[in-house]
Amino acid sequence: MRRLQECVAHYQSAIPGLADLGKQLQGISLSTDALIDLYEQCYPLLEQAMWSSEVDFHPLLDCYQALFREQEALIRQRPTDDRHRFILSIPVADRPPHLRACLESIYQLCTLFNYGGNSSGAWDRIKIIVAEDSRDENNIRRHIELVEEYRQKGLQVFHFGLDEQYELLQILPPQQRERLGHLLTTQPREKFYRKGQAANRNLSYLKFLQLTENKDRTLYYLVDSDQHFCVNRQTESGEEAVYALNYFHAIDQIFRTTDTLMLTGKMVGDPPVSPSVMAGNFLDDVTAFFTDLATLAGDQACRFHGAQGPLAGDAAYHDLAGLFGFENRVATFPYRCRLPGKHDHGACLTDFARRLNAFFFGEHLFRKTWFSYGDGFTRLTPARTVYPGNYVVNYAGLKYVIPFGHLRLRMSGPTAGRLIAAEIAGRFASCNMPNLHRRTTEAGLDDDFRPGVELDGEQQSVDLSDEFERQFFGDLMLFSTEELVKQAEVKRPFPQDAIEAVIARKEAELLALYRQKHEAIVEKNQRLHELVFNAGHWWLRSPDLALALRQVQAFIDNIERNFGEHAPAWRQIQSAEHRAQRKRQIVEALVNYRAERDAWDRLF
Repeated sequence: MRRLQECVAHYQSAIPGLADLGKQLQGISLSTDALIDLYEQCYPLLEQAMWSSEVDFHPLLDCYQALFREQEALIRQRPTDDRHRFILSIPVADRPPHLRACLESIYQLCTLFNYGGNSSGAWDRIKIIVAEDSRDENNIRRHIELVEEYRQKGLQVFHFGLDEQYELLQILPPQQRERLGHLLTTQPREKFYRKGQAANRNLSYLKFLQLTENKDRTLYYLVDSDQHFCVNRQTESGEEAVYALNYFHAIDQIFRTTDTLMLTGKMVGDPPVSPSVMAGNFLDDVTAFFTDLATLAGDQACRFHGAQGPLAGDAAYHDLAGLFGFENRVATFPYRCRLPGKHDHGACLTDFARRLNAFFFGEHLFRKTWFSYGDGFTRLTPARTVYPGNYVVNYAGLKYVIPFGHLRLRMSGPTAGRLIAAEIAGRFASCNMPNLHRRTTEAGLDDDFRPGVELDGEQQSVDLSDEFERQFFGDLMLFSTEELVKQAEVKRPFPQDAIEAVIARKEAELLALYRQKHEAIVEKNQRLHELVFNAGHWWLRSPDLALALRQVQAFIDNIERNFGEHAPAWRQIQSAEHRAQRKRQIVEALVNYRAERDAWDRLF
């Protein structure tokens, strides 16, 4: 308990409550259990101080992490350890840089907090499945190499390859496998890749069953490859990723002390939504940036430092935030330049322009979300959205699957969340343990796969029409489901006439909203082009900014290509014939939901 004593002695004058803990440490021989409990009492005090900016962050974070490691040593002195084991699944499709970053974050989490201990050279309470979904053989090889690299570092990580997935699927009786085809895929062996995140995630459940040794003391953690087990904080020099949450420890406590079946966290960092629903506010922010830039001199010291975006949870990045119950605020967010050291506005513009096309892969330069400690990590609130890249279930919770993967629609997590919340209410909970979400990596856009987004690197052209189309009909599925569960019993088959009536109403509402958004985006894009290229501002007279201006033009062209009057996705959404086809698929999926869930539930 040396580090605990040092912590109390060093911080008791600055952190209220620590002095009382210090008195309990003095003069009395504490049992191991009582001493372990003192650590538990200490953590919230340190957390509140760490996130209040009243105490120097990094020394306190080092102390905080050390206390967990010291507590783990005490827990191993007990005759038994009844805490949960974790099996994680990371579905990955052609994303080696993302997978590396995700595995590294898990390794850092285990190293710094040591949940379950590492007495045999590996963290034996944590197992990780890398659920392969790649088409490119070279990327599969790179994923396997990463698995081996992190096994050597002490992570129990397994590559769940395409052949193994297919063979595991074939173990199911043919009749059951046919009933589960929409959940687990019907793709043939020779094309058993890019099945989609939902199907690949659900196949992981079969591997979970195979790896489970004690179903009463195992938790199953689903994450995306672009998630990191850390959070972000704002500093004078920019964003900083910090390992300040002991996820496994806190989640174990939640499942041991509550009747939770499914727990979901959120995201900080890049928005967890498609660029197809952010183009309007992004154009507002870009235009505001150039408007401010026009009032400054190119060779003047950069003034775009010190701004911070919104805190997580208010959907400020979403053009249609009002649909989700959030306030639609007409406001712009300032740009925060990421360049270090002294530099001028010309350099700032050069770096800004280089980053613009990352928007089409989901990076928002203005509305990154930031972590806030709030009321702590383990306070639960009723959930209505599953964040597919950050949720945990126990064995009984494995039944509450994310359905409709065969439709390949966006918004699968919110849709599943509405169904699950209607079925188990408060046993589906949300907590303040977000993962850090990073859409892009230092490897650049060329080494990344994003479903529904096509990149022509040479031409700097991006086509997200497939994702945009899936977003509209994903919204239709979501808001129809949200209305349906208010009218019908979720544990019984939904009546087809009720489904069709709800979808017809929601289709009309969404078409009107999407039309308004479309017209606004076209107008905003034209206004941005006028401001940048036709208003005679200083950047047009700088030969050094020629490349940057071409990149800005490429961005404006990509907005026109994907959101303009002749954008393929917009024309599909307007097509009554195409909508009719999609609506038939959605109706059929909702009609069959209960039967598919019943077949799925029998697996457990």
